[in-house]
Amino acid sequence: MLIDGKDTDQIAADDRGLLYGDGLFETIAIHRGVPQLWLQHMVRLESGCARLGITPPSRDLLQAEARSLCADSERAILKIIITRGSGGRGYRPQPGLMSRRILSLHPWPDYPAAWQQDGVNLRLCDTRLGSNPRLAGIKHLNRLEQVLARAEWADDEIAEGLMLDGNDILIEGTMSNLFLVRAGCLLTPVLEHCGVAGVMRGHVLQLAAQAGIACEVTRLGLSDLQQADEVFVCNSIVGIWPVRRFQTQVFQPGPVTRRLQQAVGECTDA
Repeated sequence: MLIDGKDTDQIAADDRGLLYGDGLFETIAIHRGVPQLWLQHMVRLESGCARLGITPPSRDLLQAEARSLCADSERAILKIIITRGSGGRGYRPQPGLMSRRILSLHPWPDYPAAWQQDGVNLRLCDTRLGSNPRLAGIKHLNRLEQVLARAEWADDEIAEGLMLDGNDILIEGTMSNLFLVRAGCLLTPVLEHCGVAGVMRGHVLQLAAQAGIACEVTRLGLSDLQQADEVFVCNSIVGIWPVRRFQTQVFQPGPVTRRLQQAVGECTDA
């Protein structure tokens, strides 16, 4: 682990990321020592810093530290946390704070290989996502909604839970973004009021556009899910997981999902 470039796991007790969740993070797949989709992660991180008024570290500095930490890793996960830094008590940020960067390396998760090929089971979470347009889309450190939602089940056969907002609108999974396919058109929820605009979500939308697959970012509800021909979830670590079951509804991995899975796989080391 590197904290502000130093090999340590000790962080100041007055760090605002610890005290108030005042910061952002990125979770990045490492393949053969190379951070995947690095540019897209940096663009989102910098955009989030701008939204929160945090001065981000330079890309060159982060990249150098990331490559140093991940150089010997065949397959791993890199987590980058940027906080506003150390400050006094109280919500009001003191002017001129120096942001803190925390880079940590983690083992690759041992998800069943069959989930990529055969698909995964989903459930509906009781925990709802609150509406806050100012924070919508960015990957800020406040993840209590996801923590509570993921605590709702312990069945290892269920890979992910879908989350609604307070108006019964489908938003995302606890750790993933959601896509539906209906009549050959790719649909994904709009994230104007809540949710995380995942790097893999953006990558999938770009790949679909390049492949001539019609795409629409729109409001979706459970009725849209029930009418879908194909369903999949995605994030930067798992890539694309086809959905085979949601509640009592059964799906089959379809041609659009398979085409996008292949395209994502061809972009390794991007």
